[in-house]
Amino acid sequence: MPETEETYVTTRADTRYKGQGPDRRRQARLAAVQALYQVELGEMTADRVVTEFLQYRLDETIDGIQLGRIDRGLFGDIVKGVVAHRTDLIDSLSGALAEGWSFERLERLLRIIMMCGLFELAHRPATPARTAIHEYVDLAKAFFDDREPRMVNGVLDHLAQVLRPEEIAERPDGEGDRSGTRDG
Repeated sequence: MPETEETYVTTRADTRYKGQGPDRRRQARLAAVQALYQVELGEMTADRVVTEFLQYRLDETIDGIQLGRIDRGLFGDIVKGVVAHRTDLIDSLSGALAEGWSFERLERLLRIIMMCGLFELAHRPATPARTAIHEYVDLAKAFFDDREPRMVNGVLDHLAQVLRPEEIAERPDGEGDRSGTRDG
């Protein structure tokens, strides 16, 4: 394995995220957030971090999750896609935040989680909107207390209504949580 400083963010010990079994897509999303955290810290480019994870780190266990059990295609698509569309993702997220909030004001990890969720909503139409929202809210719960996951839910729900109105209009449960958005 190449000599690099390993920088990982750790999940909370009481999270539901780890206990949900070896879902390859779920683990790919967690690994993508971890990889993008390294990119955000300026440690690696997207291509390098994807290559390193796929070649060297998939045998590692991070927070009790064996990374080798990930959907490799989804992982690479999220990491490279978030980096490639970063400016547009930030602009969209900034426009969806409540008045008085700026994207830069959000904690780095929360920004990454929201960018990943928005990337899937905007660029992976095969992923159902509700699935993308649910997965990234659960991922936020793995790292944060109640407020941040509610914000992720509200912001991604708002953006899903803009990006996929027909799909969201079919909601069986009525309105989504709008906390953290301009409209809620």
